[in-house]
Amino acid sequence: MSRSNPVRQAPRYVAEVDEGGLGAVDAVRVSDRKSNLWLDAWRDLRGRWMFWISAVFIVFIVFVALFPGVFTQVPPNNDCYLANSNAGPQPGHPLGFTKQGCDVFSRIVHGTSTSLSVGVIVTVMVAVMGIVLGAFAGYFGGWLDSFLMRIGDIFFAIPYILAAVVIMSMFLHDRNIWIIALAIGFFSWPATARILRSEVLRVKQFDYVMASEALGLSKVRTMFLHVMPNSIAPVIVISTVGLAAAITAEATLSFLGVGLPNNIYMSWGNDISAAQVDLRTNPMTLIYPSIALSATVLAFIMLGETVREALDPKARAQR
Repeated sequence: MSRSNPVRQAPRYVAEVDEGGLGAVDAVRVSDRKSNLWLDAWRDLRGRWMFWISAVFIVFIVFVALFPGVFTQVPPNNDCYLANSNAGPQPGHPLGFTKQGCDVFSRIVHGTSTSLSVGVIVTVMVAVMGIVLGAFAGYFGGWLDSFLMRIGDIFFAIPYILAAVVIMSMFLHDRNIWIIALAIGFFSWPATARILRSEVLRVKQFDYVMASEALGLSKVRTMFLHVMPNSIAPVIVISTVGLAAAITAEATLSFLGVGLPNNIYMSWGNDISAAQVDLRTNPMTLIYPSIALSATVLAFIMLGETVREALDPKARAQR
């Protein structure tokens, strides 16, 4: 009698029954870490050396502008002697003297506040005008959009440097920081308005905007409470770069002789203009204020570039 071989059965694996409705395998783990546009941008900026270099230098520039007496006790325009004309560095005067015998270092330090003041006033003015006009044009559309954008086209077609030259020529005896800031900023807002308008046109199509209107909020409140906070990021970037452009515009107007009066305000543009005649004999009086101007403008441009990349998810993903 032959013995039959036992049949081997393959082991069966049966998934456990999940009475709760979600299996452990299929469950999606959501991180508890908070995330939004600004937090993601800050996390990206913290790891960028360009951001820290530009930010530290800008903080230093602001400190110099607010407290020039910490760096020099020499009056920039009242302690000038022709005996020191184009003289080299001396104790207490590390950068030497101008052709009029004024301290170069003192004039550069005190000129920081002038350039920064003009840049900040122009930036605030351009941001306010651009945000208001661009937001209303993009959100309400229709005839208001066409009207505001045609006004913007008119201003956009006028070179703001040329317009500022004309305006400053009309105020030869009343030139001050506010006049030159208004002359630059009044013709510089169309770019900001156009950028914000395009961003508002994109954001206002989102569901939460339509839900806000459906709940009874007025269009104006919806625009300021929901649309504007989610559209302002590009304006911050262009305002940072625009501040550098405003500082350059002030120096350009002063260099051309239609900027701030040299005997009242310290300006890097005035110092560069006055030193160009001595470029061959004493070039350092031109190079020092040029370095200060270039370094300040470069710092704001670098900051604007890093902020732009941090606020752009596609740029963050490509790095």
